[in-house]
Amino acid sequence: MEDRKLDAGEKKLAAQEKKKQKVIDKEIKSTKKTEKDAPKTHGEILRDQISEAQETYEKSSSSLFLSSITAGLEIGFSFLMICAVFFFLEDRMEEESIFKMISLVYPLGFILVVLGQSILFTEQTALLTLPVLNKKRTIGSMMRLWGIVISGNLIGGYFIALILNWLGPRLGIFNKEVVVTIATHVLDAAPLVILVSAIIAGWLMGLLSWLLASAKDTISRIVMIFLITSVMAFTGLHHSIIGSIEVFSGMLKSPEISLVTYLSFQSLALLGNAFGGAIFVGLIKYRAFVFNIVGR
Repeated sequence: MEDRKLDAGEKKLAAQEKKKQKVIDKEIKSTKKTEKDAPKTHGEILRDQISEAQETYEKSSSSLFLSSITAGLEIGFSFLMICAVFFFLEDRMEEESIFKMISLVYPLGFILVVLGQSILFTEQTALLTLPVLNKKRTIGSMMRLWGIVISGNLIGGYFIALILNWLGPRLGIFNKEVVVTIATHVLDAAPLVILVSAIIAGWLMGLLSWLLASAKDTISRIVMIFLITSVMAFTGLHHSIIGSIEVFSGMLKSPEISLVTYLSFQSLALLGNAFGGAIFVGLIKYRAFVFNIVGR
């Protein structure tokens, strides 16, 4: 008897959840487009983000992997400029000031990736979470997609790191010492600090994805990318993909940076970036919309 009551209660709860989901889906689909010069509403951005994420889920694994490799390669141009600027300024300024100046060139790779429509993990984290929250995709499918994107980004990063570490000294734009100094600077924090720093960086990258959905022209998009990523560089927040290139390059040049050190850093940075984007942007932005529609 009790089992029957329990089954009936579960069915009722499931029916209520299904009804609530229909209301949410209807509200998202029926969100009206704003006037041409007016800013997009919360619901309109959410609708566009879910639609864009669904398109990403529907792409083939090969397409996603190649696009992710491309993003890893392109983000390497930020590393190129970081090393070149540091080498150029190291005899002219104090080291601390040079790391602040680097924030002016750090955004280059991100601008290339975003405007070129390549798939970068930290930019996609919050975006790919939304269809899961909206019950259109499963957590398993999201984790599979994350795995493909992360793998592609890292492989692309390793490849461009090898090229630039060979080319830089031969062109005279930076040397081994610069590469090691930059890697040491990235690693110069306790594990917990790196994790929390990566969470904030993931949060900012998730916000960037959200803000870009409201941008109507290329100039606005470039300004947004520059502002967000330069803040990350100026404050020394840890980004898992460009950070991977920096620390991997340092590992190639210095015996003091071991594979274990690299893997430890990379694990913390990826975990933090994923958590920051998925929770502080994906979950909170989605739940704010849901609370406004169904009240809970």
